Amino acid sequence: MYSNKQLAGAADEAKAHIGYIETDPNGRYGLFEEVLGKGAMKTVYKAIDEVLGVEVAWNQVRLNELMRSPDDLQRLYSEVHLLSTLKHDSIIRFYTSWIDVDQKTFNFITEMFTSGTLREYRKKYRRVDIRAIKSWARQILQGLVYLHSRDPPVIHRDLKCDNIFVNGHLGQVKIGDLGLAAILRGSKSAHSVIGTPEFMAPELYEEDYNELVDVYSFGMCVLEMFTCEYPYSECANPAQIYKKVTSGKLPGAFYSIQDLEAQRFIGRCLVNASKRLSAKELLLDPFLASDEVKLLSKTKLNQKPFLNETELEKLQLSDDPPRTDMTITGKLNPEDDTIFLKVQIADKDGPGRNIYFPFDILNDTPLDVAREMVKELEITDWEPFEIAKMIDEEISVLVPHWKKREWPHPEAYHTFNYEEDEDGYHHPLYSFPSCSSSQASLPGLVTYDHDWLKGQGSNNSFRFLR
Repeated sequence: MYSNKQLAGAADEAKAHIGYIETDPNGRYGLFEEVLGKGAMKTVYKAIDEVLGVEVAWNQVRLNELMRSPDDLQRLYSEVHLLSTLKHDSIIRFYTSWIDVDQKTFNFITEMFTSGTLREYRKKYRRVDIRAIKSWARQILQGLVYLHSRDPPVIHRDLKCDNIFVNGHLGQVKIGDLGLAAILRGSKSAHSVIGTPEFMAPELYEEDYNELVDVYSFGMCVLEMFTCEYPYSECANPAQIYKKVTSGKLPGAFYSIQDLEAQRFIGRCLVNASKRLSAKELLLDPFLASDEVKLLSKTKLNQKPFLNETELEKLQLSDDPPRTDMTITGKLNPEDDTIFLKVQIADKDGPGRNIYFPFDILNDTPLDVAREMVKELEITDWEPFEIAKMIDEEISVLVPHWKKREWPHPEAYHTFNYEEDEDGYHHPLYSFPSCSSSQASLPGLVTYDHDWLKGQGSNNSFRFLR
């Protein structure tokens, strides 16, 4: 039998082999070293749900630190318990929790967000269309409607862009960090001053408030989405913020918003509680509703490709792009029946080139010669068989008994193998064939007084290797 120590050691080795730092008691979730975020109370790591194959967030709190503050411990338990009861697309999803007695940690698993907090995301991507901001606002409001519609209602009390999380590849935002949330019972009002000063409604300081404080905080979130700065950033300390909030003075950033509809919408969230709309009513605001209809009509009904037929015609696209201008002509020497071929290549940026080479009708084939031409002259836009066909036609004109070949259609041709065979390359571009009847006369051909073969100009070349 194995001892507990041996079993624990074997388990640790297995975790290390997989790459986990630790696993949950049931072995379903594996914790990695990568830290997703760190706050005052907890550290969030990347983890994997082995059952679903989904990446998740492993939230871990050191109990030693929490035990020093009973309030913090109570806050943590409240968050976990509340999360376990909430099921909504705009609220962070909770999976499970447990206490690790040996490590003295409290752990709970939630869904993972790929792009961090909305504040981080907005600072990273400053050029965001107003339609994206409206989409985020709608999602957050839908989450608030869900929280406030529960029986009894739930108030977040610390809503801010730092507590809203983003899946950037989906354009999805969700409300998280419900550690300060309160459940309204009985009198339907809460009585503790808690939250982040820049986002706290005036009535919070009076210790008598309801779920409308979240609507006020939501307005400040939208303000931050537009301006990319914290509300009341002009204030040096919380006391200055408190003075402005309680006297009804709006943040300086509010007046920097150029879109008047957006400014009006935010202003409706920041009025006194007696005049403030609920989250459910704000969802019906024309600022959000009208844009949603327009966006749907544009993206679903009238979406057009960027390149329409007229624009494509302007581009003058062609299936066959311009190719190298190349011609091949042949010349028969009547004295010894040797054949010379001249390849004329017109260069784009300068005078053309003339390349001369012999063709041995006894040992050479048009395709062999064409393959060597493609390789030697670095021709990339002609297939060897196309060049071979041109050579074949020239030879058939010069030699009446030459038997023309049937050449494949371009679509049927693919690639050629230029690998050297056992005997090495055998082609007149490199050497003269040993059994050619024209071999003895070829040196003379170069010096014959034929205008065609003299090669006037510096761009003429003879592909002879002695």
